[in-house]
Amino acid sequence: MSIQVGEKAPVISLFDTEKNPVALGSNGKNTVILFFPLAFTGVCTAELCNIRDNISLYNNTNAQVFGVSVDSLFVLGKFKEEQKLNFPLLSDFNKEASKAFGVLYDTFPAFGMQGVSKRSAFVLDKEGVVRYAEVCPTPGDQPSYTAIQECLASL
Repeated sequence: MSIQVGEKAPVISLFDTEKNPVALGSNGKNTVILFFPLAFTGVCTAELCNIRDNISLYNNTNAQVFGVSVDSLFVLGKFKEEQKLNFPLLSDFNKEASKAFGVLYDTFPAFGMQGVSKRSAFVLDKEGVVRYAEVCPTPGDQPSYTAIQECLASL
């Protein structure tokens, strides 16, 4: 079961593509965490490019956006570079964040891969409390960007 609205988000340190540790869940800002299955796949690319193209909407609400997947930080670095993503990508290679947020597939529907993150979105307030949580029913679905924006506007 995924973490629910009203719960305090777990604080987990992950590495970004610049090899810096980032304490996810404790940055003192409104935060959007987007778990995505795998870099370089069609829906994941579309999702993250949507965020890239609309980053001003998140910046205008003083929110920090993080994309998180189980890919290595090196794969994520190449993906970020190729897609010109303008927000940090974090590697959950050891699957700690995906497990803590309750968004890890036992078996990914495509290719029978084990240990892939479910596409999901969480909004945390400045205190790290979950104010929005959405786990997409299938990997082909994208989160509701409108609902995320409405949540951020209310914080």
